[in-house]
Amino acid sequence: MRKLIDYRIAGLVLAVAGAFSTQACDKANDALGNNELLKQCGLTCPDKGIAEGNASISGIQGIDAFFGSVVNFNAKASLVSENITSEIAKINASLGLAADAPAADIKAAIIAKFHLDAKAGLKIAYTPAKCAVSAKATIEATAKCDATVNPGKAEVTCSGTCEAEASVDAKCDASATAKCTGTAPMLACEGECKGSCELDAAASCSGTCKGTCSGTCSATDAMGQCAGSCDGMCTGTCEMAASAECKGKCKGECTYTPPDGKCEAGATLKCEAAAKGSVMCNGKCEGTVEPPMASAECQASAKADASVNVECTPPSLDLAYQFDAKLTAAAQADAQANFEAFLVGFKGSFSAIVADLAQSKVVLQAGADIGTSAKGAVSDAVSAIDVTASLKVSVGVGCALTELGNVATALKASSDKLTASGKAAADLTASFGS
Repeated sequence: MRKLIDYRIAGLVLAVAGAFSTQACDKANDALGNNELLKQCGLTCPDKGIAEGNASISGIQGIDAFFGSVVNFNAKASLVSENITSEIAKINASLGLAADAPAADIKAAIIAKFHLDAKAGLKIAYTPAKCAVSAKATIEATAKCDATVNPGKAEVTCSGTCEAEASVDAKCDASATAKCTGTAPMLACEGECKGSCELDAAASCSGTCKGTCSGTCSATDAMGQCAGSCDGMCTGTCEMAASAECKGKCKGECTYTPPDGKCEAGATLKCEAAAKGSVMCNGKCEGTVEPPMASAECQASAKADASVNVECTPPSLDLAYQFDAKLTAAAQADAQANFEAFLVGFKGSFSAIVADLAQSKVVLQAGADIGTSAKGAVSDAVSAIDVTASLKVSVGVGCALTELGNVATALKASSDKLTASGKAAADLTASFGS
């Protein structure tokens, strides 16, 4: 059990115990021990702290909101770490490996089990996972901490790209560049296409060429058609993991700049801030979010909560591989069928790991920021509180100061766990040339 906070009030507590017993603490009496009397009067620190998941430390709204951000960080760090570990274990189980098998063993097992060409191996390309923070959640977190913040009028700024809320009247600030993502008008994408591009004529393909390749194709299907990366010109369909120009019909997502700043119905509007600038954001921010103006400790906790609750979208993958040239046609057909079945689960887990890895980096940075705030803005805010306002406030400040000393330890345990799983994820993605 935690020690009762003295904070130079022990004598004062005893002196006023009688008064409290007949007023706020009328159930206490002289027969009770001092510890029990102090508990009934709310003049003790809680038995459990942030390490045990308790953020109600001081009874002071703004300060306990910060402790809440520490608790939230610990929970999210643990969740992301477990997600990474779980997805890696799924891949390993499908290959008959131990749950914690290293990346090199995973790659070797895939090549051996599905008779891939050892020199070509398996290479995976993808665009970085998109991570976004909710502006609404950031405002709500700030308002919960600081009662002077009006959620209906507060605004968030985003240094990066803001995905606007779905609305007919949605538009960007004059200083921002509008980008629409959705189905291209008449499938003619005057921008970048992500997904399937039906080529009008032979063209270069930055993804998987399905059809005829004028050069060398990294993989073929059972019919002998190209079904991999093509180092020449592709005729047919190009399936792109990353957004690129489509010289044909875009049957995926098209990202284009609307001449009038408005998107087609059903398209998503994103507002891109100018270099080193920011935009007002009411949707999701892909970048650094700044909470509305509030007290220093509340801005710290709101920004931390926003980053901890970041959402990262798993990317689509583009795979390049070749089967062992020594295989007979029949053996290759069997190997391809088995490999394609394996890829269903593998691609889902690998894509999730990429997203979790991106999320882990944002969450770890949030943890570092929380630690800095505990030593700076929050500690200063606690010290600035008028402890003469009431006996309860005085005790609360003492409890807060004591608990601030535990923040670094609580953060380290969770950060170390997430860092370890993040390294395993980074090793896995790097082993496939990603």
